[in-house]
This record gives sequence, C-alpha cells and structure tokens, in this order.
Amino acid sequence: MSQLFLTSSVHAVAHHIGAQLDLSSKNSLVFIDTPAETEDGDKQWLVDDRQALVDAGFVVSDYTITGKTKEQLQADLAGFEYIYVSGGDTSHMLVQSHKTGFFELIRDFVLNQGKTYIGTSAGSIIAGEKCPDYLLSYEDSVRMQHQTGFGFINVTIAPHWGSPHFKELYLGGRLEIAYRDTHAPLLLLTDTQYVHVLNGQMKVTQV
Repeated sequence: MSQLFLTSSVHAVAHHIGAQLDLSSKNSLVFIDTPAETEDGDKQWLVDDRQALVDAGFVVSDYTITGKTKEQLQADLAGFEYIYVSGGDTSHMLVQSHKTGFFELIRDFVLNQGKTYIGTSAGSIIAGEKCPDYLLSYEDSVRMQHQTGFGFINVTIAPHWGSPHFKELYLGGRLEIAYRDTHAPLLLLTDTQYVHVLNGQMKVTQV
C-alpha cells in the first residue's frame, strides 16, 4: 500500500496528518533536510516543521542524502516507516537524488515496500513528474541532466498559494512561465491544505 502526504508547510497540518496514522507502534520518521542545505538566511521554518512532526507523535531523526552512496542510503533508511523531505531548493534535492541513487531507492521504498512519504514545499514538488521550469535558473539547467521527479503523482504541486510571502514570486514571474498548454498540470496548494495519496487515489484536505 503506497501512501503520501504532500504539504506546503507541514507545521500547519502535521497534527492532522498524525491523527490519521497509527503512531503508537510505527512512528519512526527520517527528516531529510537536503533541500534546505543551499538556503540562506534564517531557517526557523525548518525548525518549526521539524517540531510540528515531533508534536504530532513522530520520532524524528535528522538526515541528509548529500555525499552518501546508494548502499549507505539503503542501510540508513531501510528501518524508517516514514520518509520526510523538507522544503528548500527543489533543484538541489533533485540533483542529489539522482547523484546518490536516492531517486531509485525512494521509488522502491514507497511503491514497492509501502513506506509513507511526507513532503513539504520542495519535497512535495519533487514528488511529481518533473521540476517545473519556473524553479530553474540557467545554472540549474546546466548542472541538471534532467528534471525528472519521483513520479508519485501526475501533477506538479505549486506550494504556498495565497501566502503573502510568495505572492510576488507567483504573480511576478512563475505563472507567466507556467502559462502554456505544454506545462505539466499544476495543483495549487495553500499552507493549510495537504494532498493525501493512498493507492493512487488523491484527495486534497483543508485543515
């Protein structure tokens, strides 16, 4: 049984997600913060997201896939029931996923082994079929061999919809780039909504 929870800001919805899961016996979660490694400035949002998962009942362990081999990743991650990918730089996470072999492992973990995937912002975007063009700079395009995401869903999550902080980013450029009939389908997600995918069936919930 494959299951995903895709969020814009997990700190706003973690309690709701935790209430849907049996965390009394299976509660180990690996907190992969690789996307946040290239982010500058205050990362209080990352601290808040982690704490929200702890408060929701998960036992959280911090982790990065950067610099790991596929064999290391397999050994380190095999014992976790829940795999969480944080917000941050989607292209950085994508590059590291393909470079380390995490790309193949996460698909096996979720699609074949039944581990639950939880993503926030970048972690939700990368769960789709490709990284959207509006997130890529020229440098990103050069260093990335391709934009292929994990392919758990056939839409691209557009997180933080309606957030004042992201208003200029969306209205000032992102939507202009995405506004073409060849772009992957977009699913606009506010900070108080999340997507629950269970065995291929997708439902959007407002908390």
